[in-house]
Amino acid sequence: MAAESVVTTCFRHPQVESYVRCTRCDRFICPSCMRDASVGHQCVDCVKEGARSIRQARTVFGGRIAAVPLVTYVLVGLNVVAYLVELARPSFEYRFAMLGTTPAGYVPQGVAHGDWYRLLTGAFLHLTPGEGTFGITHILFNMVALWNIGRVVETQLGRVRYLALYLLSALGGSVLELLLIPESYTVGASGAIFGLGAAYWVKGRRLGHDMREVNRYMAGLLLWLVISAGLTSWQGHLGGLLAGAVVTLAYAYAPRDGRRALVQAGVCVALLALLVALAWLKAASLTA
Repeated sequence: MAAESVVTTCFRHPQVESYVRCTRCDRFICPSCMRDASVGHQCVDCVKEGARSIRQARTVFGGRIAAVPLVTYVLVGLNVVAYLVELARPSFEYRFAMLGTTPAGYVPQGVAHGDWYRLLTGAFLHLTPGEGTFGITHILFNMVALWNIGRVVETQLGRVRYLALYLLSALGGSVLELLLIPESYTVGASGAIFGLGAAYWVKGRRLGHDMREVNRYMAGLLLWLVISAGLTSWQGHLGGLLAGAVVTLAYAYAPRDGRRALVQAGVCVALLALLVALAWLKAASLTA
């Protein structure tokens, strides 16, 4: 009498017959669970386990490689949304613009009076049409610059490092404004963009790129810093430039071993602490 054949089924789908085994775990798998491998097929569980064991590609500065500059897109989007809110509610700009303190005789407002958020929120606001020297061209120029330089810097640094660079540059610009022109009312992403420009130059030097184009870009930034000194906040531009340079130097020259991320993060935290301390001391002196 013939022996009764045994029906084998997929280990994930017991109702489905299967006669193919995973080459890694040797369990039976059905077509929906089957993934091509270099030899035979593997189940989805083994494919996921294998992916976790593969070291993820990194940029030369230690960040995770991301083909899409998502952070730059989000930053541009936030600036545009904030601008639309400004147009709809003019008081929004004054409420969140960078301001150290109000002159004597005015209602106390600004960083020195507890509005610490202004150190960052002002970097996401821009002049509205008919306001100031530049009007709507203020946001247009800044967003074009952020779009062009931001995408390049983000893909080379990685998203987390890029975002830290951007925010610390914006903060650096605001803190220098607080130190030198505390009663001035300022808005704009220029400080952060100058920080990205510094990063573009530092990374170019570190990677041994042809510096002619990089130097031309930096020369243009510095020329604009000088030419626009009487029309814009050169303090914000310079503060962003210096902060961006410090952060990117840490990214570029940190030791390429297990300490790299620690050194890079440590410099960022130290710079943040320094900027906060300077802002706190200045705020205290303004209210003394």
